[in-house]
Amino acid sequence: MAAHDHLSLCLCDLIRLLWTLLLPCLYLCLLLTVILVLLVMGVRMWLQRARSARRAREQCPAVAFFHPYCNAGGGGERVLWCALRALQNRYQDVSFVVYTGDQGVTGEQILEGAQRRFDIRLPRPVRFVFLKHRLLVEAAVYPHFTLLGQSVGSVFLGWEALTEFVPDVYLDSMGYAFTLPLFRYLGGCRVGSYVHYPTVSTDMLAVVRERNPRFNHADFISSNPVLSALKVVYYCAFALMYGLAGSCSHVAMVNSSWTLGHILALWRAPGRTCVVYPPCDVHSFLDVPLEEDGDRKSHRLVSVAQFRPEKDHRLQIRSFRKLLDRTRTVREALTLVLIGGCRNEEDEERVLMLRGLCLELGLADRVEFKLNIPFEELKRELTGATIGLHTMWNEHFGIGVVECMAAGAVILAHKSGGPKLDIIIPHDGQPTGFLADDEDSYADAMERILGLTPASRLEIRRNARLSVARFSDQEFEASFLAATEPLMSDLER
Repeated sequence: MAAHDHLSLCLCDLIRLLWTLLLPCLYLCLLLTVILVLLVMGVRMWLQRARSARRAREQCPAVAFFHPYCNAGGGGERVLWCALRALQNRYQDVSFVVYTGDQGVTGEQILEGAQRRFDIRLPRPVRFVFLKHRLLVEAAVYPHFTLLGQSVGSVFLGWEALTEFVPDVYLDSMGYAFTLPLFRYLGGCRVGSYVHYPTVSTDMLAVVRERNPRFNHADFISSNPVLSALKVVYYCAFALMYGLAGSCSHVAMVNSSWTLGHILALWRAPGRTCVVYPPCDVHSFLDVPLEEDGDRKSHRLVSVAQFRPEKDHRLQIRSFRKLLDRTRTVREALTLVLIGGCRNEEDEERVLMLRGLCLELGLADRVEFKLNIPFEELKRELTGATIGLHTMWNEHFGIGVVECMAAGAVILAHKSGGPKLDIIIPHDGQPTGFLADDEDSYADAMERILGLTPASRLEIRRNARLSVARFSDQEFEASFLAATEPLMSDLER
């Protein structure tokens, strides 16, 4: 037998073998697909029967908010309570539910906390569904592949929420986009989302591509071109999945122009996406008259931000140290006040590390920490502040920035994100605050603000206060109700 004939027989045998192996695999894949489709259809039917039974029992539709940290004291929680208040006032025959992971508290205590921190009282009670597995979305659980881990964890947490209570309308108010397809396709719900900050953004991709170390990009990755390239691939793949999940939203609301640009690029749903500026309690500060601060013997520099790594409190402390080094003659008259909420033990540990940094820099007697304080104390601090300080890179919006401006503090914020694009912009051509982006520029700006005459500071404070009326609770409620009208109108059909 010729060599080429032998080779042909071998190839034919190999093809026959591969076919005999491939055909059962194809049958198996087809069978598994059919089983999966039937399973999904069965689960969907089961959940919809649960919703129908609940509708028949309660005689009213239900709207559910997914907010696992609703008992925290940040700007995202203020959005939740203002949104609930607006919907309750508009829709009298609808019940409202909040999915929360807060344990060890009652619904009454959560509502009391909202009133104490934000001065918000809901017109009617809401039902709380207490989720047991919030740990699945904690960043500390995933030391590596944190974004992917938290997103997968949110799906499991969302499944727990969906099986506990099947709503008619589902609103994700914390940015867990991967729960949207779960509630839409399995729960059969109308779904909407309020996005404070995109889970992944083109800016984050740029940080990795440029091998620039930041709080979410470790030094050992930024210094290694191979690991950086792999992380770019990982981020791109994750961005694709995030975009597909987010595009399931029937209505998408974003909190700023910066967030809008990223969500439009990732979710690609311009017809269903709009900007709804978050509610800022500006009116609570406007009753305090603005006066020249020339008679002040001391100046307080106040920061309002949850104690999370991206808020970059370290930058505030180090910049304050540089300011004191430049102004030794008045250092005893300057105090840095860090106000914020602690959500969990991780945040509390971060506060301990910040206290250690203050001790290391010799600032223990010049920096005050105020954790989870009530609204009235927050108001006193802001109205008595000379400078309002903000240092988060690419802050999605910046409710604390707006509150500082409304309270009459001269704002100094990071030169990026919402503060740069939406908030600290000229009012009638006049400046409303200052921007900076590193330790030196922050120290320079603080020194410049303190060096202004009281009359000059007063003029900036007046312009800032006039400019923030567009961020009031009333403006938010009107915009939020208009945006959610397509979701809520379906309840009446």
